Amino acid sequence: MRVLVTGGAGFIGSAVIRHLIDSTVTEVANLDKLTYAGNLESLASVATSSRYRFYQVDICDSIALDMVFREFQPTAVMHLAAESHVDRSIDGPSDFIQTNIVGTYSLLEATRRYWSDLPATEKSAFRFHHISTDEVYGDLEGTDDLFTETTPYAPSSPYSASKASSDHLVRAWQRTYGLPVLVTNCSNNYGPYHFPEKLVPHVILNALASKPLPVYGDGSQIRDWLYVEDHARALVEVVTNGIVGETYNIGGHNEKRNLEVVEAICELLDELAPLEADREQASSYKELITFVKDRPGHDRRYAIDASKIERELGWLPQETFETGLRKTVQWYLDNRQWWQRVLSGDYRLGRLGSDH
Repeated sequence: MRVLVTGGAGFIGSAVIRHLIDSTVTEVANLDKLTYAGNLESLASVATSSRYRFYQVDICDSIALDMVFREFQPTAVMHLAAESHVDRSIDGPSDFIQTNIVGTYSLLEATRRYWSDLPATEKSAFRFHHISTDEVYGDLEGTDDLFTETTPYAPSSPYSASKASSDHLVRAWQRTYGLPVLVTNCSNNYGPYHFPEKLVPHVILNALASKPLPVYGDGSQIRDWLYVEDHARALVEVVTNGIVGETYNIGGHNEKRNLEVVEAICELLDELAPLEADREQASSYKELITFVKDRPGHDRRYAIDASKIERELGWLPQETFETGLRKTVQWYLDNRQWWQRVLSGDYRLGRLGSDH
């Protein structure tokens, strides 16, 4: 396989690329605009592989996309490039409309132009895998309800609305043009190389700096947590063996209240990086927890029914929330240089402006 991964310098995209290079014989092209959340240092372990190449390209740039398709000639596209931070989408939705909707349209059209000219055998084997989120479903009322692949869409934020729009475009391109697509909707990811604006790394790094640990509202919002390397395995399984036209929900079977997540991080840090015994401010990281005003339109509960991908493709998460979170906290303790360069902005220095 030759897989073109969009957004491959991001959190989930880099995990997918590391998995493809480390665990398969796939050739990989990483196409990323390198916005603030794109970090090539997350791919340092595979960057010298002869099976890896990088293109700094905006998915809205049709001419550049056509060039990449001609040069790399992928057998599959895994589309992860997206603006993904809900708070940022509330403050400035324009980038989300442009990247998540217009960008997906541009990529679909570039893919269709390339795919239409393929020989019949290659055309039938080609796949376009669109990676989305469970946030397109809105939130759940009951404590026992779960999102399934047929749950109606009811997005609540500009981010989730833009992702819902992109999902609809992908399915329309199959229905109208016959493009062989697959769609996956995942729950909240966490793990190594996560950009510090997201909940888990934000709490870890704030705690290590003895800063307040902000929790929205009363912290009772419930999310299903999925270790990013489990997600990467699932995505590769879908693009390799999934049935064209199908949607697969991917979840970690780990429903936790946001406050529970923050407290679990604090307990791990108390064990792995305890505060100094003579500190005047706090003896436990939990004392840094601060409740702040809830954000607008905050969904209360997400929960994924992942039985379809388990039943049809045999995928199951390998990490529990407890094992995955311990690995995550330990990674941030062991890789201070990575996140210190993100916090300082140094990771954006010296970026390449062309293919290499």
